[in-house]
Amino acid sequence: MRPEPGNAATLEAANRLGLDARSFPLFEIAPVPWQAPQGLFDAILAGSANIFRHGGPQLSAFKSVPVMAVGATTAEAARASGFTVSHIGEGGLQPTVETLPPGHYLRLAGEDRVTLTPPTGVRIATEVVYAALSRPISPHLGALLEQGCVVLLHSGEAARHFADECERLGIARNRIYLACLAARIASLAGHGWADIRVATQRTDADLLALAARMCQ
Repeated sequence: MRPEPGNAATLEAANRLGLDARSFPLFEIAPVPWQAPQGLFDAILAGSANIFRHGGPQLSAFKSVPVMAVGATTAEAARASGFTVSHIGEGGLQPTVETLPPGHYLRLAGEDRVTLTPPTGVRIATEVVYAALSRPISPHLGALLEQGCVVLLHSGEAARHFADECERLGIARNRIYLACLAARIASLAGHGWADIRVATQRTDADLLALAARMCQ
């Protein structure tokens, strides 16, 4: 369900595992207008590779600021855009934020984002640089869902939108199995599914491993 280019990468990895995987992106990532804030920042907090794919020319103002990335994919995108990565985290941005020393940080984010709770002395300025534009469930996908399948959910926004679309189209949840990248995603998907499970680690590889077990 994830947008491109992640969708193609997940599909390729699933095929290598021997899964009968189908691609139905429910979102298209698009840039949104934003202005580079003034001031000095100790680091950039980056929760998605989409920041560097869609942030635009405004990003060049911060090339000298180190990036604290949520994971390896985001770190790779930051480096490809000419940034230096000082930290690669796991399990979302909040664990990284909890370890920050006092200072001023710039969070570049999408419209749908997790609220961060910084420790004392840590100030975070947030700029939204991209948005996920939702798509409806296609008739082909709707037919597959009626038959029963495992659905991979990579974000809370995807979970909410997918659940709303199933409700709108009258698609029964009790034949659909959800594999979720994080516990927050599972909670936002709601109830009534045939089964709903969370990957042990917040990586695409762990999510696919979970999906493979659910298919058995």
